[in-house]
Amino acid sequence: MADAAISSPIELEFPDGSVRPVEAGTTGRAVAESISKSLAKKSVAYSLNGELNDLAEPIYSSGKIELVTRTDDQALELIRHDCAHVLAEAVQEIWPETKVTIGPVIENGFYYDFDRNEPFTPEDLERIEKKMREIIQRNQPFEKKVVSREEARALFEKLGEGYKVELLDAIPEGEDVKLYSQGDWIDLCRGPHMVSTSQIGNAFKLMSVAGAYWRGDSDNQMLSRIYGTAWADEKQLKNYLHMLEEAQKRDHRKLGREMDLFHFQEEGPGVVFWHAKGWKVFQALVSYMRRRIEEHGYDEVNAPQILDKALWEQSGHWGWYRENMFTTVTEDERQFAIKPMNCPGHVQIFKNGLRSYRELPVKMAEFGNVHRYEPSGALHGLMRVRGFTQDDAHVFCTPEQLEAECLRINDLILTTYSDFGFGDIVVKLSTRPEKRVGSEAGWDRAEMIMQKVLDKIEADSDGRIKTEMNPGEGAFYGPKFEYVLRDAIGRDWQCGTTQVDFALPERFGAFYIDQNSNKQEPVMVHRAICGSMERFIGILIEHFAGHFPLWLAPVQAVVATITSEADEYGQQVADRLKAAGLRVETDFRNEKINYKVREHSLAKTPAIIAIGAREAEQETVSIRRLGSKHQSAMTLDEAVASLVEEAVAPDVRRKRDAS
Repeated sequence: MADAAISSPIELEFPDGSVRPVEAGTTGRAVAESISKSLAKKSVAYSLNGELNDLAEPIYSSGKIELVTRTDDQALELIRHDCAHVLAEAVQEIWPETKVTIGPVIENGFYYDFDRNEPFTPEDLERIEKKMREIIQRNQPFEKKVVSREEARALFEKLGEGYKVELLDAIPEGEDVKLYSQGDWIDLCRGPHMVSTSQIGNAFKLMSVAGAYWRGDSDNQMLSRIYGTAWADEKQLKNYLHMLEEAQKRDHRKLGREMDLFHFQEEGPGVVFWHAKGWKVFQALVSYMRRRIEEHGYDEVNAPQILDKALWEQSGHWGWYRENMFTTVTEDERQFAIKPMNCPGHVQIFKNGLRSYRELPVKMAEFGNVHRYEPSGALHGLMRVRGFTQDDAHVFCTPEQLEAECLRINDLILTTYSDFGFGDIVVKLSTRPEKRVGSEAGWDRAEMIMQKVLDKIEADSDGRIKTEMNPGEGAFYGPKFEYVLRDAIGRDWQCGTTQVDFALPERFGAFYIDQNSNKQEPVMVHRAICGSMERFIGILIEHFAGHFPLWLAPVQAVVATITSEADEYGQQVADRLKAAGLRVETDFRNEKINYKVREHSLAKTPAIIAIGAREAEQETVSIRRLGSKHQSAMTLDEAVASLVEEAVAPDVRRKRDAS
């Protein structure tokens, strides 16, 4: 019976839509060879119904097949996985007493954890890289062997690899135990792998060493973790290393110090100490967002910062989110929580008074200060904090209004990102997670509407906006859109969200009176554009490398005198610019002008206005723009008009030009 099953024909559908019958048990390599010898030579793996497999793996079921070549996007994970194995082999060839643990693929690379008496040094990484290149050149095939647990245990106990024995015990009963070897080196691994080590190529680099506890438990052994990156070719590797170099230069924490924007300190972990200049950026961003939400019909509200535990229990957040909430107990033994989000407060405002269907949609916005506990190790400048401001809003609407409101929110989000220079956007639809509230019928209806909106976003974007599905990643109360933007050096940031919520209005008993005088629950749409204002400013600092557009810059111009004889005229210039609404500072110190220019350039001041005796006599100015070595001479009137025009915020300019 088994032989008959193996020899029975199956059908494979190829990416071009063609279907071929093959015998069950045919390997991926044989399928490739049946098409062409050159394709078989280029193939490194195959995908069956979306699952990657070794090229030598037999195929026993019909499905959609894709032969994966080394230059395909799917191969990148294999390159990195294979590179991790070669890293481990190289380390053990150099230091045979080292014990190996795990080596997974991560974003942009891989790592492997080792148990070694001495920590690795930067010089060690160079030595390991050299050995890895030797191993790759050996062109050893990756060979899989399925063994019994007893056989695998005996092997790793003989090799003294206790960590592998422990990993073996964690493999669920009924799951195959797979060993992969390249030459004499062998590892416990689920696979898949490419055909041989030479297919890894040379576009890899070991990046750093860090400590890591075995299985992330501080009670366990401290291991040495080596991080690496690997790419399909040298150009991709070079681009990635250049991006890392740029990211280091643009680090918002470094620029925040140089520009005197903010700081952090131990007494307030995860909360921002905004300096005057940083607060000007913050307020300029808030002012921009206030104009945008007013333009789109939102009313700004403000809900309490601290609320009784009972409200959070009713909302469901106490059960879902308790470990991330800051709480306190008063002398009368009432327990309160500092709000981690604004939505329950907004529902209370909606409920306060009778609502008619004629009022809907009701749009509430709040720049709400919220607090969420994040582990100390997760805190990262403005990007990951414990206290932050949400540009939060909630739209209460009828089910019939939901599609139109989601499209209006989409327009607001995309035009906002465009105003900040973000044009490469991906909109992802996240659908129902495994753990969720609400009825299946409610989820079906919400996801159907969101899919229609997503299709319309894609159709109306002329290819500029990409859309994707994100199955199972919705909020526990409803599906959501996630807006991912790409910055100037190619990094992706998830910022905006649109989340449909049928659950919270029901939990709080929120309702409106419909045209038949009946009570109906509104649909609640959670909406954020920046998300965290602090994080968005961090993203902007790095996107612009601190060189903010003039409308957003904390100091838009510095008037710096070349000689003390020009101080009086310099003050007149500064006063004139301030009167025109510009943010201006003066620098009349007894320092050389080149010193002043360097200092204000480091602080990323967009315009440095140099005033000397000649300028004072002629009532002119010399303007040097950030990043330029050249100066422009012009009259004071011309300078004021030019800077004022440039300092107009994009939304104000758009509205002015349209009128």
